[in-house]
Amino acid sequence: MSIKTKDWTAQIDRMPGAASFRTYGTVTVAHAGVTPKLEYMKLQDRSFNIRLELKLETSKEVSLQVVTEKPVEYKVMGNSNVTGVSIFYEGDLLHHIDNIMITE
Repeated sequence: MSIKTKDWTAQIDRMPGAASFRTYGTVTVAHAGVTPKLEYMKLQDRSFNIRLELKLETSKEVSLQVVTEKPVEYKVMGNSNVTGVSIFYEGDLLHHIDNIMITE
């Protein structure tokens, strides 16, 4: 299955009291009842790159049957030294981010 995404960003926030790491982007989904989620994958390599899995959850509620763009975010609090992010969908590499924005 092909999936469209855009505007991927990875950010390390080193501001006092707000130390965190987050990755976010936009996913095009088939209808408004689909919610994209990013999850930390169990299989990681030994570098400072992290692997995230994009999952699409479908609601059983009635929703508009129109292609929709939705934001997706992965965030973890605390200090981070991430140097890259690989985002996978159904086992295939969807996108790689190697330019991490740092806020100090």
